[in-house]
Amino acid sequence: MLDLAVKAWFNQFPAGTVVVGPLAGLVRFRVAHNTGGAWGMFGDATIVLGVLSLAVCAGLLGYVLLSRRATAGEALGAALVFAGGLGNAVDRFTLGYVVDFIDPVFIDFPTFNVADIGVTCGFVIFFAALFLRAHREEAEAR
Repeated sequence: MLDLAVKAWFNQFPAGTVVVGPLAGLVRFRVAHNTGGAWGMFGDATIVLGVLSLAVCAGLLGYVLLSRRATAGEALGAALVFAGGLGNAVDRFTLGYVVDFIDPVFIDFPTFNVADIGVTCGFVIFFAALFLRAHREEAEAR
């Protein structure tokens, strides 16, 4: 997985190291070890968050594989969440933290990684597709 390879490369530097410093005033690549969740919530709950990630991945995978109504959009969203969630879970179980490295400098926003982008975009795509399907089915029922 691209996510794990990129995180492994950044993890060769100590936490706090700015590997590439501000690009066009937008982002820098700074290594961070996150033992919590998004925005550092639930700090030091690495194992619990890893198990939760795997449960969400399993639930979405089961939904897509077993649902006869799942659309391509729902499958795409679930696949992105699955890949990102699995990438971060591997970090949690093998390292005891998630390696974050994308650090926006133009806004006050937490450092994140490629897996986080997959999870976020995946949930947006999944729920948008779910909403659109429900809306379409409701319109067809009229």
